[in-house]
Amino acid sequence: MPVSPSSSAQAAREAVARRLRDLRKEAGLTVVELADRCGWHHAKTSRIENAVTGPTAKDIRLWCTATKAEGQAEGLIVQSVNAESMYREWRHQVQGGLKQLQESSAQIFRQTKLFRVYSSTLVPGLLQTEGYATGILHTAAAFRDLPVDDSVEAARTRVERSRVLHEPGRRFVLLIEEAVLYCQMADADAMAAQLGYLLTAGALPTVSLGIIPRATSQRGQWPRETFHVYDDRLVSVELVSARVRITQPSEIALYLKAFEQLRNMAVYGAEARQLILAAIESLR
Repeated sequence: MPVSPSSSAQAAREAVARRLRDLRKEAGLTVVELADRCGWHHAKTSRIENAVTGPTAKDIRLWCTATKAEGQAEGLIVQSVNAESMYREWRHQVQGGLKQLQESSAQIFRQTKLFRVYSSTLVPGLLQTEGYATGILHTAAAFRDLPVDDSVEAARTRVERSRVLHEPGRRFVLLIEEAVLYCQMADADAMAAQLGYLLTAGALPTVSLGIIPRATSQRGQWPRETFHVYDDRLVSVELVSARVRITQPSEIALYLKAFEQLRNMAVYGAEARQLILAAIESLR
């Protein structure tokens, strides 16, 4: 089963820290001695070795010079950059507003041919209507205490980005838990419009929409964190505090394995439409 994304990112940081610690020990240096050679306080060495502080490229070069391992510096720098890029705090991503955050995903959308999305909580962004998206993004803006609530503009950008559904040469396999149909993130009219759009979008020839019924017995997978798989090269997971980007092939393989097991529990076509219609009826 997939490991926690935050644990995955931390493990990547710890791998860099562990290698730096090994270099120090192989060189026969104490924490204080390495700090003296690098020109910083010994507490910094401890923070780096315990993966509390991520080292900069300059830190790694100084470390490798101090331990006479200059040839390993560039490889460790690349590894460290990859580790840090896995974990991006939302407070940095939303500084430019929610609209800009939506636009930041445009490039990966253009590059991807096969989209696989599993959501246990909300209608996937690719299938959101403007009213539903506005409700979600307004809630996000309030939760983040953003100085400017541009949720209306951000929702419009999200819907515009979703036109990729109609571009030739792409496929979309989208899975949601039935509970998603009842998570009311907008008023009744907007929810009805959103659920109605699921009926339309699910009929597109490029879209496979599966719904995992609440009554599914003996599940092979329990509801997971929402995740997006872009081709076979990137998994993006959204947590409360961060967006985690996973590029390690072995971890991507775990998410794909989980996705296939979830996909096999879903219903499609007429059965999926019946679940959506029941959710629409509950709004009355």
